[in-house]
Amino acid sequence: MSEGNAATWRNLAGQARAGELYLDDENAAYLCAKACDERLAELNRILSSTQGVQNISGFGDFTMAAALSKKFLKQATGESNSIDQVIREHIETVQNMREVMAISFKRITGQDVENATQFANTTEQVR
Repeated sequence: MSEGNAATWRNLAGQARAGELYLDDENAAYLCAKACDERLAELNRILSSTQGVQNISGFGDFTMAAALSKKFLKQATGESNSIDQVIREHIETVQNMREVMAISFKRITGQDVENATQFANTTEQVR
């Protein structure tokens, strides 16, 4: 997702918090919020795995090896286009998407998505 997408969803979440925007389909809002939860879990696992790419070694003790290590480290962390920053931006965007869906669900049903998820899981277990 680009910074444009992140800004768009940041704006949409703000509109949802202000009561200006919501989905009018209960099932769609619930399913989208659930999909966002799954995507957030996946992105957090990926972010955890990026810790390993921050350990740059094995290029030897040449001057060029140090420059190469520095270059790869910049791609791994700390810069706006580094892998960890890109994943964090994705996480923020999906959190904003989820917030829009959760606000929509609550507005339609009067029930928090978290409570609805627990209820749906319990109902599925009883069947």
